[in-house]
Amino acid sequence: MTDPSLDKIPITQLKGVGPALEKKFNQIGIYNVQDLLFHLPFRYEDRTRVHQIENIEVGDHVQLQGEVLSNNIQFGRRRSLQCILQDKTGFISLRFFHFSAAQKKSLAPGQLIRCYGEARRGRSGLEIYHPEYKIMPDFNSIPVAESLTPVYPTTEGLQQARLRNVIYQALSLMEHSPAVQDYLPTAIVKNLALDNLTDAVKFLHKPPIGAPLSWTSSETNSGQKRLAFEELLAHRLCMRRFRNVSDEQKAPMLKAEDGLLSTFLKSLPFTLTNAQQKTYREISDDLNGTCPMLRLLQGDVGSGKTVVAALTALHAISCGYQVALMAPTEILAEQHLTNFGQWFTPLGINVGWLSGKTKGASRTQQLLELTNGECQLLIGTHALFQDEVIYKKLGLIIIDEQHRFGVHQRLALRDKAAAGAVNPHQLVMTATPIPRTLAMSAYADLDSSVINELPPGRTPVNTAIISSTKREEVIQRIKMACGKGNQAYWVCTLIEESDALQCEAAEATTEKLHRLLPLISVGLIHGRMKPKEKMAVMAKFKLGEIQLLVATTVIEVGVDVPNASLMVIENPERLGLAQLHQLRGRIGRGSIQSHCILLYQTPLSNVGKQRLSVMRDSTDGFYIAEKDLELRGPGQVLGTQQTGLMSFRVADIARDAPLLDIVKDASETILQNHEEIVEPLISRWLGEREHYANV
Repeated sequence: MTDPSLDKIPITQLKGVGPALEKKFNQIGIYNVQDLLFHLPFRYEDRTRVHQIENIEVGDHVQLQGEVLSNNIQFGRRRSLQCILQDKTGFISLRFFHFSAAQKKSLAPGQLIRCYGEARRGRSGLEIYHPEYKIMPDFNSIPVAESLTPVYPTTEGLQQARLRNVIYQALSLMEHSPAVQDYLPTAIVKNLALDNLTDAVKFLHKPPIGAPLSWTSSETNSGQKRLAFEELLAHRLCMRRFRNVSDEQKAPMLKAEDGLLSTFLKSLPFTLTNAQQKTYREISDDLNGTCPMLRLLQGDVGSGKTVVAALTALHAISCGYQVALMAPTEILAEQHLTNFGQWFTPLGINVGWLSGKTKGASRTQQLLELTNGECQLLIGTHALFQDEVIYKKLGLIIIDEQHRFGVHQRLALRDKAAAGAVNPHQLVMTATPIPRTLAMSAYADLDSSVINELPPGRTPVNTAIISSTKREEVIQRIKMACGKGNQAYWVCTLIEESDALQCEAAEATTEKLHRLLPLISVGLIHGRMKPKEKMAVMAKFKLGEIQLLVATTVIEVGVDVPNASLMVIENPERLGLAQLHQLRGRIGRGSIQSHCILLYQTPLSNVGKQRLSVMRDSTDGFYIAEKDLELRGPGQVLGTQQTGLMSFRVADIARDAPLLDIVKDASETILQNHEEIVEPLISRWLGEREHYANV
């Protein structure tokens, strides 16, 4: 009989796990033996053989054994302990920047050790920094590993060796007691020819010697396929369950009042594209229902999502409900305030504003207008959902640039929105096209609409990749473009994620361009400026008073200046493709031929070359998003810190894309026929993160 109790055995029953270590394990979501079994390696090391020093090259991960010839404390920029290790074929340095007197003493000359690490080029030739090592009485006393050595996700103070020891105890328990419980229905396992769960778990913790180190990222194997399938299934079930709960809730039935909508459409200086009309019809059908709308609106840069959002907002307002429009940055929220203000104020609609910086009397007044229902549309940042913000009759939430908030925040927002008896409808928008593979996992709880055509009159942007050694020629190009009455952007990016450093770089670049282009008016915009300052700079740029705008990536979304036809992006190799595509979307908004120059630093890595080539060769946001996913993975495409449900242990969205359709079908079968396994599956794979789905 299968014993389900491995998830009931606390880790404190394993040898060496006391209260202090238990706390460390809890920090990474491990509470019981089953959690240990499903805490899977993210890479492997080959310690099944000992390398010879003479054969080592820079970048090799090697296991060496030999005699310590000397150990000295060296003083340079940083104090370090350098040990010289010798085998029969040569010498290598082992360097420790963090060490104790006891460690120095243990690595005394004449000591025999076995160590593992990466060979780098250091101050004394080849060196290994902070190798893992063992003191040996003789070279035959400790056998080499018989399987690849796993490397696990961990936390500060929980060393790999300790983690491995405890996980190997859990594996031993699994082998000597009934197997870990398999929740998947036998029919699904059989139809998909999936591995036995116990074998799959064992295989991933202790892969055989023959398994190539690369298979975690590029190749797949049967054990991995089994667990990746189960993990993707748990994620999808989590999102689908949330959607099912949402579908059982009540939302206001919004039958639009046509007068307001047709007045708005007549006031626009353009007609909607077919794609815009189609997506609004899909949204309108949702709003006419009594289930809360949960719709993702995707559209490439410049496809006109904002107008569709405006129609959706008017639809709700015409029915007597309030609308909240949230954007991830103040500059984008301000851009929406300008657009919606110009469109809605003539229609007699009260448009409000709220951000973290709204203080004092203006904040009090805004909150009052919201509570008494005077404010019909509130625009702002995540401040719209702080505790003291109370809506009289909220019927619709619009979230722009959804991916910048992440899954966790999206679900938390719904919780705030659903405080009353009636749930508001939700429209989430993104100008970063989401690859189908991601949409099927991270957004499995949303219906999807795509605006797949650009408004007429937009010219494709020509993109060139140019080395920073040709900077002077690029500056001359700006001089020519501005001389002809056009405008340009110069975008500064830095390797550090620091706002302060980015702003400093932008300020230095502005001064330099002032000197080199004395006849051209140069402006500056960055994230540390006050909202009013930013708006003033953007207004001047729109009016043509500023010809060249130096900016950090704050201009990534929402800035619309049709006369800007040239953009220079410094260090583009440091940005994601989706972000580069967003930035490039700021130009090509008029009828003038536009050019984007990617000014890269040499030397450029192979991946860097590949990524910039994708930008040069395509302006299709969906193709670029797929390539970005392939080259960087879902964590980076969505933003690792914000993805919540998207941090996978085994699954890899790009590699395991072929499984997604099968997962989709299996999830529907399970929800209909095997409801009892949904909870345990989600709990096994999402553990503490499961509350995201219960928001």
